[in-house]
Amino acid sequence: MDKRQAQVQGDQEIYKLSPEVKRYSLVDAGFMETNKGSFRLEHPINGSSPYAARYYLRATVDKDLDSLKLAITDKSGLHNINMFKIKDTDKEVSDYRYLMNFLKEKNVLVK
Repeated sequence: MDKRQAQVQGDQEIYKLSPEVKRYSLVDAGFMETNKGSFRLEHPINGSSPYAARYYLRATVDKDLDSLKLAITDKSGLHNINMFKIKDTDKEVSDYRYLMNFLKEKNVLVK
């Protein structure tokens, strides 16, 4: 897999950084710039309330805008989770799909 491509553990979809991705489109989509210049998005994934989220989507784009990393983690952010194998996560999977579609609309990702 190319470094511009990433896949969440358990998901069949492979996402790629959009060729039109710009710094301002990342910031507009909710990414925060880190001290090292890369961009990170940490978004809660929960079908009913973001305050009670069990999972978080972590997306990282390097400062040169040519590398993408995606992961779904637990609340602590230390463990990668395959939420597609866990039962009763239909709402979370739906929320994840909605978020990925949002990032495609903002010209951050393409399938």
